[in-house]
Amino acid sequence: MGRFHQYQPRQLSVASVNHADDNDRLPAISLVTPSFNQASFVEKTLESVLGQNYPKLQYIVQDGLSTDGTREILGRYATRNVDIRIETDGGQTDALNKGFAHADGEIMGYLNSDDLLLPGTLCLVGRYFRDNPSVDVIYGNRLIVDEAGREVGRWVLPEHDSEILTFIDYVPQETMFWRRRIWERVGGRFDTDFHFAMDWELLLRFIHAGAVFRHLPGLFGAFRVHGQQKSQAEFLVRGIGEMNGLRLRYGGRNISFVRRIALHWAYLSQHRLADAAFEASLRKNG
Repeated sequence: MGRFHQYQPRQLSVASVNHADDNDRLPAISLVTPSFNQASFVEKTLESVLGQNYPKLQYIVQDGLSTDGTREILGRYATRNVDIRIETDGGQTDALNKGFAHADGEIMGYLNSDDLLLPGTLCLVGRYFRDNPSVDVIYGNRLIVDEAGREVGRWVLPEHDSEILTFIDYVPQETMFWRRRIWERVGGRFDTDFHFAMDWELLLRFIHAGAVFRHLPGLFGAFRVHGQQKSQAEFLVRGIGEMNGLRLRYGGRNISFVRRIALHWAYLSQHRLADAAFEASLRKNG
């Protein structure tokens, strides 16, 4: 799962999330997109959200004064029930906090301005939270797409394992949604000390607060890989340091090396089985 380009570019293997038409009593969902200089992709992102046709959606786009044409694109969506907010910010994490400060939905999540939701995802998410009131956080599987939107990889995950997540983050950010109650329990904001690992830091706070997690087997979203992403060099300087700090803070370093290896081997083995089952289903339905 560590490789983004896993196979030659191809059409998306799953075009939508299968779901029944049961939209009674769905909870309100607040979704935030932090935006900065992604004119090449942001319209696809917005369309993937609005195309969900979710009946109780609050969609907030928080743009940090983009200079590449993004703001002109966003302006076309101000009349389409999208809350467009354009103001200076201190980076992606600060933009998320600014956006979520205006969110009032019972269910929350965020989607970066170059990623996508697969059609049907929000209805599935809303129904699951409605029907499972004890669950605080859910996440699904991801596709990986290139600049042209062609599939180049996927993450098909096994069942949730909180212990392994204390030392490595295998939760696809664009597929994760949570209840307002757990968000407020852990402080109701992202930690602006984190530039790369802010989503993992929030996830670890959820675990530390006793959140009930579920991994759902469907493909929820698409993570886009392209040349405009945060550079690998910057990741080596800041990202690795942030992740090591989180392992120290939340106990990932307290797990023995042997147990970490055993947990990781077991998790990846389960991943391979889940991925093989998914591949078999594609062949059967193809």
